[in-house]
Amino acid sequence: MIQLDILAVGDLQRDDDGGIVKADSTSVLIRASGRIIVVDPSTKYMQPAVKTSFKQIGVFPKDVDTVILTHTHNDHIENLKFYKNAKVYVHSGGDVDVPGAKVIDDDEFKICEGVRLVHTPGHTMDSMSVFVDADRKYVVAGDAIPLEDNFTRNIIPASNVDGALALESIKKIRDYADVVIPGHGFPFMTDR
Repeated sequence: MIQLDILAVGDLQRDDDGGIVKADSTSVLIRASGRIIVVDPSTKYMQPAVKTSFKQIGVFPKDVDTVILTHTHNDHIENLKFYKNAKVYVHSGGDVDVPGAKVIDDDEFKICEGVRLVHTPGHTMDSMSVFVDADRKYVVAGDAIPLEDNFTRNIIPASNVDGALALESIKKIRDYADVVIPGHGFPFMTDR
């Protein structure tokens, strides 16, 4: 059975003008079909929380074989070097070159049974989400859904490159997910 664990719960804080004051992404561990996958390594600030979670779960960072970057903004990738033995997956169109990463060009890409990468552009052109068939249908959304409020109120991310694509991506996630793990915040149930 596929297991998902939250390694660290991210946060997103804005000033009165809507500018980002602080951003740390949520980091997720997926264990599926003999694979150990981390989605969004998060920031250096979150390293202590991530290390504590690994100890509590009983998995070592060196055992992680796959890292998925929902997109290449710094608040999602700073701890990438923590996973030295992992193959890294990114979607094409990103602003940051990730040496050695497997670049996905397709709209969907199967990592293993029950785990697939789905292109969800709008926040960035390289945005992708991880769709997981476990005890429920989970989506690790990255910043396609940065906060629960974006989902519940159907609001595109404040930072986006294409609002129409961002709305399509929210719909794609809404049509599939029972549980959404946003880019910044706690998992939440959908009303499906």
